[in-house]
Amino acid sequence: MPKFRKTEEELKTHFDKWLYVLKNLEELTKRPVKLQEKIFAKLFEQAEIANYSETEYHEYEQSLKVYRDLYNVIDTAFGDGKAEGLAEGEKRKALETARKLRERGFSAEEISELTGLSFDEVQELAG
Repeated sequence: MPKFRKTEEELKTHFDKWLYVLKNLEELTKRPVKLQEKIFAKLFEQAEIANYSETEYHEYEQSLKVYRDLYNVIDTAFGDGKAEGLAEGEKRKALETARKLRERGFSAEEISELTGLSFDEVQELAG
């Protein structure tokens, strides 16, 4: 890109910034002030990874694999369980509230409406 001659201070548009990066990437040792946007952070991160030696890249891939494996183990073990646990807790709280309302003389219909429990669930509390 011999015709692109803007300096870092002259960069105004995204297009200018991209051309600047493409032209000067090999010489850039750190991210210029004008390129502090999120998209350029990702670009420089990938450029740094591409610059790893073969050993460094292998170690990076291994650490990434370990991270992904651990993440998936935790997600599998607790991912769906959290939603189920919350639903179970809400159900217990609704049943507890229904018992208290029943003790205070509320009808099964009122309790069902107030707690979100079905009419049959409220009826079971009475029995």
